[in-house]
Amino acid sequence: MNSSGSITRRRLLMALPLVGAGAVGAAFWKMLAGMQRGSFNPHDINAPVLDRPVPDFSLPGLAPSEGFDTQDLIALKAPVLLNFFASWCIPCVAEMPTLMAFKDQLPMWGVAYKDKPDNAAAFLRHSGNPFARLGNDQQGRAGMDWGLSGVPETFLIGPGGIIRWHTAAPLTEDILRGSILPLAARLKTP
Repeated sequence: MNSSGSITRRRLLMALPLVGAGAVGAAFWKMLAGMQRGSFNPHDINAPVLDRPVPDFSLPGLAPSEGFDTQDLIALKAPVLLNFFASWCIPCVAEMPTLMAFKDQLPMWGVAYKDKPDNAAAFLRHSGNPFARLGNDQQGRAGMDWGLSGVPETFLIGPGGIIRWHTAAPLTEDILRGSILPLAARLKTP
C-alpha cells in the first residue's frame, strides 16, 4: 500500500472523534435551546408503555404477607398508583409527604427499588407508609421490565392492569390534583 493511502486513513481515524464530539455538542445545544424555550422537559419521558398491559413480573414483599405480581394488577377493578422508590433516593424522600397526603384518595402500591429490605422498611417507618401493598425489587429486575430510568418513577394502572399514566419525576400536589386524580376518577369502573 502506498503512503498516501495510509495518510488518508490516518486522517480519517483522527477526524472521527472530532466529528463525534461535534454531533454530541450539537445535540446538547439543541436540548438547552429547547429548555430555554420551554419545549424540552427532561422529566418527560417518551413512555411507549402507555395504554399497554403491565409487564410480566413477580415481587416478593418487604414482609412475608406482602408482595405482588402481574396477575394482581390485572385483577384490579379500580385504578392504583404504582410508585418505585428507594431509601437512598433524595427525590423519593421529598415526594413522600405528598404521597402520604393523598393515600386516602387513591390506592397506592410501592416497590422498593434496588434497596436493602431493612433500609426500605426503616425509610417507610420514618417517612410514613402510604402503600397498601409493597414489593421488593432488590436486584432491579422488575424495574428493567417496567423500563425504569431511575427513582422515583410512578405509573397509574387502570382496571385490567393497563398502564394509563407515567412519570419519572417526583410527584407533587399539583400533579396529583391536576393529572392523576382526574384520570383515576375517569378510569373507575361502576
